[in-house]
Amino acid sequence: MAAGFPRLFALLAVAPLLLGSIDRTVNLEQRLLAAHNRERAALDLPALEWDRKLSADAAAWARALSSTGTFEHSRDDPDDPDPQGENLWAGTAGAYSPEDMVGLWVDEKHNYRPGRIPNVSLTGDFEDVGHYTQVIWRATRKVGCALATGGREDVLVCRYSEGGNVLGERAI
Repeated sequence: MAAGFPRLFALLAVAPLLLGSIDRTVNLEQRLLAAHNRERAALDLPALEWDRKLSADAAAWARALSSTGTFEHSRDDPDDPDPQGENLWAGTAGAYSPEDMVGLWVDEKHNYRPGRIPNVSLTGDFEDVGHYTQVIWRATRKVGCALATGGREDVLVCRYSEGGNVLGERAI
């Protein structure tokens, strides 16, 4: 066993280099879904399923944002009885993994307190927890996301059904 230790140590030493060579978008959909579901599992919430229509809608909006350099939520269709939820993220192109992107939304949980929307933030500002509450919204069952690059920035859009963050309702 001692003879294998130097090989194990060498493998561990180069692991970051090997991992760094993996394309950060390999298995993008599965990794984004897993990042969402890790947080939901920690709260004993049902796992989300990937939805191709939500992903296509997210891709269209991600492309629009990245091509115009704007960063804003899409407008809800007033005739849609069940509007999609939406989380947006933007950062330096190529610098973040899918897990990092979703992880920044999940990190908002340090400001979260149980209650009814919008009174769920320890800071008093719902925007400090709004991405997190969408990730953990109990009634949400499906997610679809897309990543687009424009200029020097990556833009991630995730769409959710059922949409969350409904005024007066509880996330969990």
